[in-house]
Amino acid sequence: MKTGLMIYFMNESGEDVTYKQKMLLREAVKATLDYEGFQNDVQISVTFVDDEGIRAINNSYRNIDKATDVLSFPLTDFERSEEPPTDEPEIALGDIVISLERARAQAEEFGHSFDREIAFLTVHSMLHLLGYDHVDSEEDDREMRARQSEILEKMGLGVK
Repeated sequence: MKTGLMIYFMNESGEDVTYKQKMLLREAVKATLDYEGFQNDVQISVTFVDDEGIRAINNSYRNIDKATDVLSFPLTDFERSEEPPTDEPEIALGDIVISLERARAQAEEFGHSFDREIAFLTVHSMLHLLGYDHVDSEEDDREMRARQSEILEKMGLGVK
């Protein structure tokens, strides 16, 4: 059983992020780790930015000069078939960067709450930190989408 989860929250967005929203994201992280059967203690960081901030990060690290909704920066290279390294007591999985501005627009576009959208983006990013990707093939994309849907369903945030 996992005994520790440390999340470092940083807010560079200019928007208020409530304690309740941070706890929702913590729940999304835990739900993803539980779904994946991840047993180690974990550290991650979550940084909230605006579209300008995420565009600068996206350009700097990926040479893509446009805003996006979420970026994931894994610190550990997992093969999906690999068991997590159980010989390390705590694993720094990586960093998540969420554009609150983009999340708000997407929540409106898709007709669900802002809180549901930031939880979705967190689950999506956590799967990236755990070694999943959706860019290389349609099969990987389908697998990642199915995992996201199942995790959000378990959290009571599924889309009907």
